[in-house]
Amino acid sequence: MNRLIRLNNRLLAFLLAALLVLGPLGAYASWLDSAKGAMVTIPKEEYERLQRFALLDEVMQYVDAYFYEEPVEQDMIDGAIQGLLSGLGDAYTFYYDQKAWTRMQEEDTGKYAGIGVQMLGDPEDGSVTITRVFKNTPAERVGIKKGDVFYKVEELEVTTATMMDAVDIMRGIPGEKVHIELVRNGEILPFDLVKANITVNRAEHKMIDDKVGYIILFEFSGGSQEAFTEAYEELKASGMQYLIVDLRDNPGGWVGDAEGISELFLDNKLLYYTEDRAKRRKEYVTKSGADDLPMLLLVNEHSASASEILAGGMQDNQRAIIMGEKTFGKGIIQFVVPLSDGVSGFQFTSAQYFSPLGHKVHKEGITPDIEVVMPEELRDVMFETGDLSDPQLTAAYQLALEKLK
Repeated sequence: MNRLIRLNNRLLAFLLAALLVLGPLGAYASWLDSAKGAMVTIPKEEYERLQRFALLDEVMQYVDAYFYEEPVEQDMIDGAIQGLLSGLGDAYTFYYDQKAWTRMQEEDTGKYAGIGVQMLGDPEDGSVTITRVFKNTPAERVGIKKGDVFYKVEELEVTTATMMDAVDIMRGIPGEKVHIELVRNGEILPFDLVKANITVNRAEHKMIDDKVGYIILFEFSGGSQEAFTEAYEELKASGMQYLIVDLRDNPGGWVGDAEGISELFLDNKLLYYTEDRAKRRKEYVTKSGADDLPMLLLVNEHSASASEILAGGMQDNQRAIIMGEKTFGKGIIQFVVPLSDGVSGFQFTSAQYFSPLGHKVHKEGITPDIEVVMPEELRDVMFETGDLSDPQLTAAYQLALEKLK
């Protein structure tokens, strides 16, 4: 039997070698289309590009021939694409298979079936932390808190590398059960939840008094720009003279939403610029017509990505006071690229971004103009919108009153 396997391997190697010698013979290479019994010609450059994946094809042919069960080709292709992207060593570059692609689109609409948490992964230590628990959701009802760190979802150990798989398990059909384990104060806590329909609100707002308005923006995702603008216009109509924007625990999202929101406040100003690996620079400059209403932005260690773009642009242009704690430090930009099958895609880190004055955000974060540290015992408290028992919001409000004198 072993001799037969060796002979088959030699035959396979001979056939592959026969294909390889076709390329150098001219400007075009000929491939045999065995299904149609016809010859197909492709440009030499295309042939040489495909040859980069010859080992992958070799492994796939071997699996097709000898794996003890009938392989599922699509699962192998999904795994191969994910493996190729994971080889970049970038926690923010990954593949969306058909299921994940659908889930991503659901997230952008803000409606899905799940447990009702927002999470942020830290590529430095691989941890995944809950940064928000949505109201009236399974997670809130069982006592899950902001600041809890994922340990397991079912049998899957949760890290930044497996975070998307964990999300897949926690999503699904209302009524399905899911078991998760979280770490809180060094203790592993088990939770059994029943999935339910979740509707995500992007922003909330209120007048703290008759002059100071407050908007908390939870993320930069589908509809967030519209939600923020609507809140802003309502507060102005209520007589607002000073605005506090809360970006604490906002993990970011679509850069375009941050750009759109910045247009309300920055008049023909550089918001940020990017550099790719060739050091090519691309700038984003806001349009004219912005308001000059005085304002303050609240940030913390979980304010990331698009939150840092907005905060950095406002800080460097001296358009707003930045208060709170140093931000997360995700200063790289991803594109979400749909693939040609129409049902899958991938997220890909394309460039690093900098604040208008050239401050490097990635792995460094943004240092607030005024540091106000949240007391340790209050870090996992879910304050109501505009609640002045929140010491960071109280500090912002007191500064607003001083500026209005």
